[in-house]
This record gives sequence, structure tokens and C-alpha cells, in this order.
Amino acid sequence: MPETLAWTRLLNHLFGGPVTVLLHSVGVLPKYPAAPINDAYALELLIAGLLLGFFVLVRLTLSVEKPASAQQIAEIIHEFVGGQAHQIIGHGYERFQSFVTVILLFVLGCNLLGLFPRIDTPTSFPVVPLGIAVATFVYYHFHGFREQGFLGYLGHFAGPIWWIAPLLFPIEIISHCARVMSLTIRLYANMFASDLVTLVFFSLVPLGVPVIFLGLHAMVSIIQAFVFMLLAMIYLSQAVSHEH
Repeated sequence: MPETLAWTRLLNHLFGGPVTVLLHSVGVLPKYPAAPINDAYALELLIAGLLLGFFVLVRLTLSVEKPASAQQIAEIIHEFVGGQAHQIIGHGYERFQSFVTVILLFVLGCNLLGLFPRIDTPTSFPVVPLGIAVATFVYYHFHGFREQGFLGYLGHFAGPIWWIAPLLFPIEIISHCARVMSLTIRLYANMFASDLVTLVFFSLVPLGVPVIFLGLHAMVSIIQAFVFMLLAMIYLSQAVSHEH
């Protein structure tokens, strides 16, 4: 079994057995049955737990007269995401703000974990951005069908002219499926490259110079989280739009 983080070993010690049984029940055979939870998944759980704890803290300390630091941070994030969503999605953006906010914070949190020594960025493992991309794909299509109805939403794929629909429909289906690949590869490739560059310079020059690349890693992390959120908003705006 490869070397893992202490957090991963703890999760495997507590939940490894039940997770292995669950995987076997759905026909999945983990490579290491005694330790089915890998570092990437363990770090995802860590970020999810930290975000959940932050949201609970904000709710418990909510105050109009004396807002705590956590509430002030939450309000800044809310206003920033809300402003972007209002510009891109338009009327009714409030319904989707919670989802795109979680997308931004979760991707950002996973990306920034790569700043810590001996921790690989979770999003540098293809399965992590793939999972986020699939969730985004399912979410915006769900709301597209919910907003416009089954036939109305399918009409977006057929185009405005009926006689080119047989040609345009399969192209649009392929295009939408390609969005999953695009979201996955964009995030994975950028974070993998950032991790690799930082690792190389830490190996060559252990002191001083690598700090610059840690700063670059932080910048790439923020940009990629922002881009992922923007693309999710764009896809949502196209899905719920009634314009043809």
C-alpha cells in the first residue's frame, strides 16, 4: 500500500471496512481493500467538512448589529458571487447562487491545499475535477428541464430552424457532453502542472525561489476556481433561458 497522509489513514482506520463492503456491493473492487479511501477523496472530505463547519459557524453567530468575522467573510463572498450571477444568469439567479458559491469555495479549497508541504492538490487527480464537472452537468440540465419542460428544453438542442434539427441535435448533444471533459481537463491540467512546477523547484532550490512558485500556485488556484464558477453560471444561464 502506498504512503498516505495521516488524515487518510485515520479515515481508513475508522471507515475502511464499511467502505470496502459498500464498494463490493456495487461491483467495485478497491486496489487496497484494507485502505479503500485514497488521499484525494480524504482531502475532499476535509474541505467539505471545513466548509460545512464554516457555514454552521456563520449561522450560529448571525447578527445584524454586531456581525462576527465569519459573517463578514460570508457576506463578502455572497455579494461577490451574487454580483457575478446577476450579470450572467440574470433574473432568478438567487435560486442557483448557493450551488455556484459551493462550487467556488470547494474548488478553491481543494486547489489551495497544494500550498501545504507533502500534500498533493486534490484537483490534480483527474477523478476529482471529473466529479465536480459531472455534478455541474447534471445540475444545469436538471434545472433546464425543470424550467422549460421536457420538450421545451430539448428544443434548445434542435435549433431555431426545423429542417436543420436532425443535423444540429446530435452536434449539440456531443457539445454538451464535451463540456464535462472540458471542465475536467482544464482544472486537472492546470493544477497538475502547478503542482509539478512547484515540486521541481523545491527539489532544485529548497529555499527562497520556491516561494515565488507557491505564490503562482495560489494565483492559479484562485483563477481556476473562479473560471469553473463562471462556466457553471454560463451553462445555467443557457439552460434556463427561454430565448431561442
